[in-house]
Amino acid sequence: MSVLEFEEKSVEEAIAAACEKLRLPREKLDIEILSKGSSGIFGIVGTRKARIRVTTKVPAVEAAAERAKEILSNILRHVDLPTVIEWESRDDHFYLNIISNGSGLLIGKRGKTLNALQYLVSKILQKEIGENYSVIVDTENYRTKREGSLTELAQQLSEKVKKSHRPLTTGPMNAQDRRIIHLALKEDQEVRTKSKGEGTLRRVVIYPVKKGRKPSRTIADDTGQQ
Repeated sequence: MSVLEFEEKSVEEAIAAACEKLRLPREKLDIEILSKGSSGIFGIVGTRKARIRVTTKVPAVEAAAERAKEILSNILRHVDLPTVIEWESRDDHFYLNIISNGSGLLIGKRGKTLNALQYLVSKILQKEIGENYSVIVDTENYRTKREGSLTELAQQLSEKVKKSHRPLTTGPMNAQDRRIIHLALKEDQEVRTKSKGEGTLRRVVIYPVKKGRKPSRTIADDTGQQ
């Protein structure tokens, strides 16, 4: 639970400031009035601000997830599509699912639009809250389908590498897609993977492993959102 103190000219103004800062309605806050303040003499001499202590009634993680949903909703207001957003907490990240009849537009080519939405929500949330929460934005179960197709691609390329004993390179991929390829072949002792290239041209290279040599992976550099 978050516990913060606020000072304003009046108790009501302090409560309003708390609601704005925490992005929560008044009913989700426990408010303790520490000082009602004083207008002093003629409103000039001896004035004291009102001070309150606020405790959130919802866990910080839940509050952050609700804010992430609100940020995404505000962004989607600029898109001429009816949308509904559902959220849930999965392992170590927030999963925001967009329900819409225009999912193709929201996904974009190879998920580029969806990735851009995810990047914006993550960055805005981090700037506002000061903590780095992992946010996944999805629609029509695209992420799961994409992961399945990339995992299948990784297995196919791995088999080709084993037969030809020559490395193979994927097409350009974003960080999330590269990570899926690395993880798909993580337990395969006959191949190793490594990311190469810069920016949008970065790819995954799959190498055959010589007998007696331990395979290596490059996953740490592919944990970003874009």
